[in-house]
Amino acid sequence: MEEEIIFDRVKTGIPGLDGILHGGFIRGNNILVSGSAGTGKTIMCLQYIVSGIMNYNEPGVFVTSEELPYELRREALQFGWDLKKLEEEGKLIIIDAASAKAGLPTDEKYAIKRGFEVNELAEQIYTAVNQIQAKRLVLDSLSGLDIKINDPQALRVAIFKISALLRELGVTSIMTSEMLEDHSFSRYGVEEFIAQGVILLYLKEQDGELRRSLIVLKMRSTAHSLRRYPFEITSLGIVVMPGEEI
Repeated sequence: MEEEIIFDRVKTGIPGLDGILHGGFIRGNNILVSGSAGTGKTIMCLQYIVSGIMNYNEPGVFVTSEELPYELRREALQFGWDLKKLEEEGKLIIIDAASAKAGLPTDEKYAIKRGFEVNELAEQIYTAVNQIQAKRLVLDSLSGLDIKINDPQALRVAIFKISALLRELGVTSIMTSEMLEDHSFSRYGVEEFIAQGVILLYLKEQDGELRRSLIVLKMRSTAHSLRRYPFEITSLGIVVMPGEEI
């Protein structure tokens, strides 16, 4: 009789989601979270990082390529998450990959300052992870990188390089991507290869009101349902309701 393989799990800290995932993400895996604008991708990422720090003593790195760091800190405060305090305590590092893309100066300690170059981003990630011995990382988002890398092939190579680095560093990571109009989560043709898990977020009208839901499309080495689960964004963050129908 074969022995059952037991994987080390990383709890997301998102109510309702860990139960669906039988305890959370497998440690060291890359997870792709894809959805259209307004579905809650950034909030899910913030909640994952903050919960890791506050509840599981797992420092985190947050790479932001779309929102400026001050916007990210301001958004987090709406849920009671004081990112600045966590940064000052040496438990969180925010890497600013958004200012250079927008042609803006930045005072951030960790930032891409020479325009977007994948090697510089990889260097910043490597330094930040080792600086605080980070266990979790977020890259929000892959979609935000393509404005600076107009060559699709070069962008695919960049995504592969970053993904390989994250696996080498052993962090459990979330990467976000904008879902296309045809509801395809693969914008660049490589996401399904670099991600061991895929979660799709939706915002659709139902009975005259907009409702949020998610589907766990893929989660390697984890048995899971393919049904749609409703979730809400509350004052404390995202809450998934696995027992409710949608």
